[in-house]
Amino acid sequence: MHLFAEATTKFTLELYWQLRETEKNIFCSPTSIMAALAMLELGAKGNTKQQIEKVLQFNGATKKTTEKSTDCHDEKSESVHHQFQQLMTQVNKPNDAYDLKSANSIYGAKDFPFLQEFLEDIRQFYKANVESLDFVHAAEESQKKINSWVESQTNGKIKDLFPHGSLSSNTILVLVNAVYFKGQWDHKFDEKHTVEEKFWLNKNSSKPVQMMKQRSNFNINLLEDVQAKIVEIPYKGKELSMFILLPDEIDGLNKLEDKLTADKLIEWASPQNMYKVELYLSLPRFKVEEKYDLTAPLEHMGMVDAFNPQKADFSGMSGSQGLSVTKVLHKSFVEVTEEGTEAAAATGVEVSLTSALRNEVITCDHPYLFFIKHRKFNTIFFLGRMVCP
Repeated sequence: MHLFAEATTKFTLELYWQLRETEKNIFCSPTSIMAALAMLELGAKGNTKQQIEKVLQFNGATKKTTEKSTDCHDEKSESVHHQFQQLMTQVNKPNDAYDLKSANSIYGAKDFPFLQEFLEDIRQFYKANVESLDFVHAAEESQKKINSWVESQTNGKIKDLFPHGSLSSNTILVLVNAVYFKGQWDHKFDEKHTVEEKFWLNKNSSKPVQMMKQRSNFNINLLEDVQAKIVEIPYKGKELSMFILLPDEIDGLNKLEDKLTADKLIEWASPQNMYKVELYLSLPRFKVEEKYDLTAPLEHMGMVDAFNPQKADFSGMSGSQGLSVTKVLHKSFVEVTEEGTEAAAATGVEVSLTSALRNEVITCDHPYLFFIKHRKFNTIFFLGRMVCP
């Protein structure tokens, strides 16, 4: 899973570069987006398939498994989908420490001749619920049904993934991934210590926030070369943690982002590079909800043909030509409180017919990055940028 973790981190950062064009908060689930696109890749052929694989960093994720293969293409494809299968199986195992689940569903147009192999692969690797809907005569009802499934999988946090009028009689297939997480901090913040303090938006302006505080032992890494620090805040069970990447300077986030690479992110947050200290930690309470149309970001990342009716090749879904992707939508939610974190996200893809320090103090009172990572798989489930709580 090492190469798979590397691929997910690279995809996470490539996507982040596209989303950071604005100076706003960012929150998304890279694994949700990857799972939806990986299901799409199962039905793609030719250049369309290669471009999706390149965007998903699949080539690097499987290079070691394909060297001895005579048919690299199939072997590569299978290997990555097997790794997603392992991840989904592990994630959805019930446990008492936290609530984490990822679910997939695909909705095909009634009477459309999908290839059985495509549907079977989706079921096998992604444990997807496969259903037929009548987009031609009941697009609005179909949309409500899909939105209702997403809402139920995310504990009511993601509503209306597909807005009114977004599906039509041309819709052939909708692929959806939903991910939900709720975890309590391993050491909760005491509400009695939460006070109103300033959060600096930049050097000249601030806003009042509810700042949570606690003194406890945390893993940290002081990153002197990029003038920042990283702190790990584990959740109960210690299988998942939130990592805060905080620049030293109030306006240091852009400079830090410019130096960020997948390799550095993996290195900075790896257990061997962090050490435990007694820490006085201040973290703002916050809630963020975001929605993204990922069509343009994915095109900029290199997934171009899938959206082009003249060039898209999804003959792996159906023997007929003329299928292309019209929408990739993503919605996300996160709430961080004294108790812990609740986060959810959903991604929908529509395919249409077209022609050694002691007592360290870390105060998160200015813009920072944060991500929630699964220790065993070294996989980032959620990524955020906090510029205005």
